[in-house]
Amino acid sequence: MHETDILISGGGVAGLTAASAFGAAGFRVLIVEPSPPVTDLATPGADLRTTAFLTPSVKLLQAAGLWERLLPFASALQVMRIVDAGGPLSETGQPVARMTRDFVAAEISDQPFGYNLPNWLLRREMVARLSELPNVTFRPGLATTSMTTRATEARVTLSDGAQVTARLVIAADGRNSTMRQAAGIGVKTIRYGQKAVVCAVTHDQPHGNVSTEIHRSGGPFTLVPLPDHQGRPASAVVWMERAAQALGLATLPDAAFQEALNARSCGVLGPLTLVSGRATWPIITQWAHRMSGERLALMAEAAHVVPPIGAQGLNMSLRDLGSLLDLATASPATLGDAAMLDAYHRARHTDVTARALGIDALNRASMAEAQPLRNLRAMGLGALHAITPIRRTLMKAGLGLG
Repeated sequence: MHETDILISGGGVAGLTAASAFGAAGFRVLIVEPSPPVTDLATPGADLRTTAFLTPSVKLLQAAGLWERLLPFASALQVMRIVDAGGPLSETGQPVARMTRDFVAAEISDQPFGYNLPNWLLRREMVARLSELPNVTFRPGLATTSMTTRATEARVTLSDGAQVTARLVIAADGRNSTMRQAAGIGVKTIRYGQKAVVCAVTHDQPHGNVSTEIHRSGGPFTLVPLPDHQGRPASAVVWMERAAQALGLATLPDAAFQEALNARSCGVLGPLTLVSGRATWPIITQWAHRMSGERLALMAEAAHVVPPIGAQGLNMSLRDLGSLLDLATASPATLGDAAMLDAYHRARHTDVTARALGIDALNRASMAEAQPLRNLRAMGLGALHAITPIRRTLMKAGLGLG
């Protein structure tokens, strides 16, 4: 029987960050993850997605001892650009950018909106950080399979048959969380019949630290800044489409896919060249009915899943972590007790629900097929951007400052 203060189920980016943060705070941590992390872009199975850490998350990463590792690889996000391409096609049958609106970080802060990094690199640096913390044990290749709880502790069985007792279990084990199901916590799920195709590209024009969302139908097509690749400007692509179309795109020959990329990008960065493999991810909105149970805290996708719009997903997860860490460090003796976990639920659930519903509305607008709805979307974007107090309020709310 292994005893620990905190057992973290799930070693994705959110779980690894949590292990670093709680380990740096002095807690004994065991983190398990069924799939050993892929920490090299060339390795099959590498996570081709990227993560944008919004600036308010940097303080937490610094406290966890992660930021100094990540900063050399980070691309600053100074401008969030939204392009509407929902009008008629050009004479050559291509989408055309008909409206562009920039949301500029300098308008509300002397800091960028955030910093973008590849997920495979995040795993590499986070696993290396865990090796520096003697009170943290990382067990890749193991999953949590069941849990029983009592007022004073949780007992968790792992996939190798071993048992662990912990004062607190943190479920960071994804949208189908085993620990959430073991606690009997239900979820609200919204499905769109939509998937995201993700890859990396190089291009002729520098991105200028601008993240660009291009809206037409099916979902946004987003170009997120990356560090230069082999001397050329580079960006990550997140292309959301109806599921059947996304799967078709993912299986096209490289040349045909690259042609489709260039058509959908409206040429905003010049010709795009595919420089990675492709992966697809299902798009849903989901949130748990509660953020906690007996001796259990839900965070990240175990607690909430949102479409990749406005860099909200992982940053909501880090707000979960920040709230949980504050409560734990304020009173280490009460780690995982009912009062602490009830306070965590109250601190996070309303914000999670509101952001999930807001992103759901934005995603539905981005999927619009009918021309009148596309026109209405463009009018709404123009009106919101034109009113300075509303524009600034929206930017602050996106950062979690308002």
